Amino acid sequence: MWKKEDGKPQGVPEISTAPAGATSTPSSSSAPIRETPREVPVSSNAAACISQGIKIKGEVTGSEDLFVDGQVDGKLNLTNGSLTIGPNGNVKADVTAREVIVRGKIEGKVSGRDKVQLWSTGQVTGEVTTDRLAIEDGAMLRGKVEAGKHPGKTGEAQAAAAAGGSSTGGKSSGPISLNSGTAAD
Repeated sequence: MWKKEDGKPQGVPEISTAPAGATSTPSSSSAPIRETPREVPVSSNAAACISQGIKIKGEVTGSEDLFVDGQVDGKLNLTNGSLTIGPNGNVKADVTAREVIVRGKIEGKVSGRDKVQLWSTGQVTGEVTTDRLAIEDGAMLRGKVEAGKHPGKTGEAQAAAAAGGSSTGGKSSGPISLNSGTAAD
């Protein structure tokens, strides 16, 4: 005649102890039934984000991907990650990452171990060092660029000799042209 649910005060929801995937039969009680919270799957591909309106002064380091749409002043070092500067991003820092994608503004040294991409809205002022460089129409790049695979010491000695350097084995005194052709692969 009397049910256990009827003895509970009204307004207090009943918490189900059944697993999240289990189905339960609805009871005649008017109290809502809450399920136990489910675990949210964590994706290893999700990038960390410094969103618009956030300003960071100092050093940011890590090994994961990072999306910057805010402002960073200082140093950005992502040893194994990809750095994307969003269209609202403004970075005044020395940047080191496996891959750098620029849709906003960067002032400083940019070092992309694998590649650096400048989208049409991207602006870089400073020094760029990378194996591969891609620049879209409309992008702005002002500064020094070193792109391409770095030759071994024998290649450097041969280039120095060809440039009129001494044959005593000294280092090259000027920049060496590494690649000619298109900027994008």
